Amino acid sequence: MRTLLNIIWLVLSGFWMFLGYLLAGVILCILILTIPWGIASFRIGVFALWPFGRTVVDKPTSGVGSFLGNVVWVVLAGWWLAIGHILTGVAMCLTIIGIPLGIASFKLVPVSLMPLGKDIVRTDEAHALVRR
Repeated sequence: MRTLLNIIWLVLSGFWMFLGYLLAGVILCILILTIPWGIASFRIGVFALWPFGRTVVDKPTSGVGSFLGNVVWVVLAGWWLAIGHILTGVAMCLTIIGIPLGIASFKLVPVSLMPLGKDIVRTDEAHALVRR
């Protein structure tokens, strides 16, 4: 089921959102000081390309630096990527079949706004981390 949802997601939203993250990452890597944000954009972009079966968890070692980095990220690129996820989520929720995809798009809004201090892991790994 995850593979089917990922394929539908890829066609309807994932590829276009990936291109947005790719563009943001390239622009941020051109500006030398913002390379860490560019790398985060590429990482989240790959997650936005194929999200089902993976989830976002907080890094236990992240701290104030990640928070300050996320503030810079929101100003540079996060707000318009979040708007992209909201618009695609609303568009997908217009059909009954698209509702699960729309919900997935809405779940990507927080990570599009604050990608630093997060890890992307497989869903079963996240469940194993919670059990520890």
